[in-house]
Amino acid sequence: MKALIFEKFGGPEVLQYKDISNPVIKENEILVRMRAIGLNYADIYRRKGNYHLVGTPPYILGYEGAGIVEEVGNSITDIKVGDRIAFADVPLANAELVAVPFEKAIPLPDNISFDTAATVLLQGLTAHYLTKDSYKIKPGDSVLIHAAAGGVGQILIQIAKLVGAQVIGLTSSFEKTKAAYSAGADQVFLYKDDWVEEVKKETNGVDVVYESVGSTLEESFEVTKVGGTVVFYGMAGGDPAPVDPRMLMDTSKTLTGGDLWNVLTTLEERKSRSKQLFDWIGEGKINVQEPAVFSLNDGSKAHTLLESRKSTGKILLRP
Repeated sequence: MKALIFEKFGGPEVLQYKDISNPVIKENEILVRMRAIGLNYADIYRRKGNYHLVGTPPYILGYEGAGIVEEVGNSITDIKVGDRIAFADVPLANAELVAVPFEKAIPLPDNISFDTAATVLLQGLTAHYLTKDSYKIKPGDSVLIHAAAGGVGQILIQIAKLVGAQVIGLTSSFEKTKAAYSAGADQVFLYKDDWVEEVKKETNGVDVVYESVGSTLEESFEVTKVGGTVVFYGMAGGDPAPVDPRMLMDTSKTLTGGDLWNVLTTLEERKSRSKQLFDWIGEGKINVQEPAVFSLNDGSKAHTLLESRKSTGKILLRP
């Protein structure tokens, strides 16, 4: 089979499209012929060597995608050849064929395309737990969303509006404000402006901040009202400054963390959360931005685009 591989850490130029051996599945795995593969910032960090990779080169990136079952392990009875499935956390996905553990295989409804699944699953499930588990948004809440034009940001906006919240987004460029407004944000401010003062004027302090930049953590607390919450789930802009526990005590503010893999601990969790996400999409309550699609053999171009931070929404790779 063909796969996008790399043998040393570095920039997009280290990626190569090569023939490698087909995966050999275990009795509790299924072999999936990929139709769409999601590209994520974690792939860039792994390519650069920032994230630990198990084993020795050649390495294969990718953790998210969708396709058709081609072979089923001996111990599996609930999935058959020809079924459509997706996954959010299976390694070695940048290939024509992927061995998927049974407990990570999410059935796809007929009305959800491979592209939609690969576009929305990882980021949609992230937005789902952030708004249901980390901080349960209530009608009338004021919500501030960092990186509002990104994949997670746009879905966060839509879920918050579904609940009946006031939503303010933050983006890095005027072009990206359009994506945030299209998703339903009530106000969108730019990082280069004095967004702290703008948010204070609009809200007198927000109920919750969804913080994915990291380096803006102090400012996020500054715009959070007394008794409010900051949900820290990423640091795309760098490490945050240490938080003073005395400040949390004096202001009754809460800092909570979020990680999807502490939530997706069973197949039932994957199925139930994915079902709600797919239902929202099928009912038109959540709209998924059209992804940018690259051929898998043009993976280096896709990485270059994602790393440029000029894209909005999702980038897919197609074998």
